[in-house]
Amino acid sequence: MKKMSKKLSLLALIGTVAAAATAYSFWPPTAKVESAEIEEGVRAKFRAEGSQIEVYADQAWQPYFAKGVNLGATTPGHFPGELAVTKEEYMRWFGMIQEMGANVIRVYTILKPEFYEALVAYNAKRDGDPLFFIQGVWSPEEQLIEGQDAFEPDVKRQFEQEIRDAVGAVYGKAKLEPDPHSGKASGTYIFNAGPYLMGWILGTEWDPKMVDRTNRLHPDVPAYEGVHFRSKPEASPFERWLAEMVDIAAQSEREHGWQHPIAFSNWVTTDPLEHPGEPLFEEDLVSVDPLHVEAVDWGAGYFASYHVYPYYPDFFAFDATYQTMTNDEGEIDSYLAYIHRLKQHHRELPIMITEFGVPASQGVAHTGLLGRDQGGHNEARQGEIDRELFRHIHSEGYSGAILFTWQDEWFKKTWNTLQYDVPDRRAYWYNALTNEAFFGVLGMYPSKAETILIDGDPSDWERLKDGEWKSLEMEAAGFEDIRVSHDEGYLYLLLRLSEPFDPARQTVYIGSDTLPGGNRHAEELRGLTLDEGLETVVELSGEEAGRIRIASNYDFHTRLYRHAGMEPVDPQALRDDSGLFHPWRLVVSYKLEYPDSRFEHPFKDVDVGELIRGTSDPEDPDYDSKAMWQTDGEVVELRIPWMLLGFADPSSLQAINYEDVKNGKLGTSFVDGVLLFPWIADNTTGELIGMPSGSNAEPYPVSTLPLYKWEGWEDVDVKYVERPKQSYYLMQEAMKEVNTPVTEGAP
Repeated sequence: MKKMSKKLSLLALIGTVAAAATAYSFWPPTAKVESAEIEEGVRAKFRAEGSQIEVYADQAWQPYFAKGVNLGATTPGHFPGELAVTKEEYMRWFGMIQEMGANVIRVYTILKPEFYEALVAYNAKRDGDPLFFIQGVWSPEEQLIEGQDAFEPDVKRQFEQEIRDAVGAVYGKAKLEPDPHSGKASGTYIFNAGPYLMGWILGTEWDPKMVDRTNRLHPDVPAYEGVHFRSKPEASPFERWLAEMVDIAAQSEREHGWQHPIAFSNWVTTDPLEHPGEPLFEEDLVSVDPLHVEAVDWGAGYFASYHVYPYYPDFFAFDATYQTMTNDEGEIDSYLAYIHRLKQHHRELPIMITEFGVPASQGVAHTGLLGRDQGGHNEARQGEIDRELFRHIHSEGYSGAILFTWQDEWFKKTWNTLQYDVPDRRAYWYNALTNEAFFGVLGMYPSKAETILIDGDPSDWERLKDGEWKSLEMEAAGFEDIRVSHDEGYLYLLLRLSEPFDPARQTVYIGSDTLPGGNRHAEELRGLTLDEGLETVVELSGEEAGRIRIASNYDFHTRLYRHAGMEPVDPQALRDDSGLFHPWRLVVSYKLEYPDSRFEHPFKDVDVGELIRGTSDPEDPDYDSKAMWQTDGEVVELRIPWMLLGFADPSSLQAINYEDVKNGKLGTSFVDGVLLFPWIADNTTGELIGMPSGSNAEPYPVSTLPLYKWEGWEDVDVKYVERPKQSYYLMQEAMKEVNTPVTEGAP
């Protein structure tokens, strides 16, 4: 018995040691930062002091400038509520973010426990150089917009609970139950990331109609006098509501022995400035002023947070009252003038721009002064603009500039393409026309982005595996070989011609057919008539750019907006087989007229069908992220964004159909694939010099050509390539040149 007892004791000891080792391996060291005790039992690392944010370091309070990026909640193939980012991805990203020169990340909502665990584990290895974070608290946005009343009891209850849950999650003192319908994080939070917190930002961009209605519904709501925050006498009812929410956050955090600066989210639409050149009443309807809330017993203080982009609202582009300052290049700069005035208004408070930037995308949604459009940029131009804006924000004496955003987000929608796609499948494909998806400096590219390089070199096609490409087996004069492939973002073509291609003398055309209808004849067909119509036609010629155009009776843009302010459309263009191909356009502003707006504002659209000639090889010094085709000798390589071919969702083979617009949206049809019809024309004679055999038939039997088919895919099939964009390195340059805020001569 004694021998047995010793054996059991030894096994028990081994088990205890093993359990302890296992627990230690999953439990990072306790978060530690230098901090100040601002009152008995309460510590602070950051504080708002006067008009600056300060950090406690080297046993003293010092000015601090937050150089940051906003961090999204998911990856391609997933929607934000799925919170698909792993601990390993967070750890890798944190290193890349800090290497870019950032010292802060901002998250919008409670993330899953792995985020806080990863941040503590990452910072434990940083030896006194941690990456800090700003924790956002998501307000019940949908209910606020639907109910138009912030004081509605259920809205208040939800927001208050979300604030308390966020504080608990940050300090590792929360257990959030899963709710499959909420899209919110859940789990047990045991890792205390509080010492690495820089501050809090409550809420989202406030709907101006909701704010205005809340104010009108509750004119007699009393001023809020809280434990740590209160509303000032001039505060509106909505601002009094905000004072209470900020106070709840402060009360909740103090229970954990810490204080951090707190702000609520705001944007240009509800700022306290006037925008006399803004045509939309709603964009200047009501203000939410951070100066109408104040801290009364909160040593860490309070700051203002704004999202400011250079192209929205529209007054940035043409309001003369904001075209009053010039930048270092001597150019009139409305963005600089705006942030200058905003800083002047907030002289009593530290203020940060917590969203700014432009996307690198084919699509465009708004135009701005100095070409700072919402989209239409390649990665290099994106980085140049982001860098300019960052430097403006710093030079104007702000306390921080948080770039939007870290990673591309495929699930995003935007106002001028959401009528064209399938909402519940947006996350499964890379829609180059939806600019909102491509604000990141960390690119999330479709799976063949580094397998098929658009550079005129066909060797990468030889390295593709069986089944990754198909040959269009057709006899074609002028063509030796035609290969097709695809991924989540593009249809790829490799054309090997019989003779070297000279874009100055020749034009290569590729027509596409997905649905019954389209153009069976057209000027581009040089007298040829087809038995089946084409929905789009690609035209490759010239030294720098080609283009894709869309059959006029299939043109989604015309069908949606021909009664909304567009130039008059020829009735012939709306008929089947019109013979006309229109530019591929997206609307960027609606026509507005008094009294629906302050003054008239013209309808405006832009051509997004330009196909840039260049190279998509990121290792090439001439890399252009928007490059769509290249030629070298007999070889022509091309990639075409799916939506430009008429696809609402390539992952389920749904194309936009010809049916009339219903409820402001176009319908879709399932298709078997896409038929591709290539031909070559001589630019000097106008004659056809190459096309598939069968040209003696009349009409030409294009319907007998092989169809390119593919299997649809679901979320689990989505693959992507992660790579820093050129904009990452340009922002790295800007961030690393800035260490402290501007204090001398600041506005």
